[in-house]
Amino acid sequence: MTPRSARFWPTFEGWMTRAPCAAYRLARYAASLSLLVLCNASADARSLEAITERGALTLCASPNALPFASKLGPVPGFQIELGEKIAEQLGVKLTREWVVSAIQYRRADCDLVLDVIARKDTEPPGGVRVSRPYHRSGVVLAVRSDSPASSLASLGSDQRVGVAVGSLVSMTLAKGGTATSPFVFEDDIVAALANREIEAAAVTPMTVGWFNLQHADKPLRLIPAFDNDQDLNWNIAAGLLRPDDKLRQRVDAAIEALLADGTIARIYARYGIELRPPQ
Repeated sequence: MTPRSARFWPTFEGWMTRAPCAAYRLARYAASLSLLVLCNASADARSLEAITERGALTLCASPNALPFASKLGPVPGFQIELGEKIAEQLGVKLTREWVVSAIQYRRADCDLVLDVIARKDTEPPGGVRVSRPYHRSGVVLAVRSDSPASSLASLGSDQRVGVAVGSLVSMTLAKGGTATSPFVFEDDIVAALANREIEAAAVTPMTVGWFNLQHADKPLRLIPAFDNDQDLNWNIAAGLLRPDDKLRQRVDAAIEALLADGTIARIYARYGIELRPPQ
């Protein structure tokens, strides 16, 4: 999922990475999830017993949104790998529903979605319930490795920062007088930064980590320029659709175990991402 943006940062972290049609990395994914939940709101709660009897936990993910998920090729994406480990902890297999459009979301039969933004003051829409958080993410300032910049303030007035169009960080920077350049996808922002079309990028650490893994010859450097802005930092959790209490508790226990034995950190590291403890 590359984060895509709307007026506010999305319900899903994976919303601004390139994905077909309109589903991933920031706001469109959240809208699709809302449609999915609303269209299935009358359905019964999903019980741990039913999933155990079925022998499968179903994950909804995008088929073309690395590092989050991919239907084709040897690299499955960290959502798929993490989903498999959660299912394994529950004693079942993982099945996948590949979704990229509102119609597909309405038809999907998801138990689980990953990289849900978990805020203490905001619940996800409909019947989605979040697990205990397992990662801390947000917005960082990325610069080229040869850049002298050490902070947002150290950028020159004519040096532009790439931002997701319509995102909260774009509005925050504009209010502060920072020159910005809008992009639709985060992977386009970091590509423009590497190509010296802009001087910095306001993106998620996942996007930078994945870029650096693929471009070891020209890595980008992270500056924690927005650490003090609560609106630009968030916890990441699993989203369960209409779970009963037992299912939610088992998924929480699974995530706890996978954090404790380093499994989640190792999965993330394979995609160039540093696991950060939630707050």
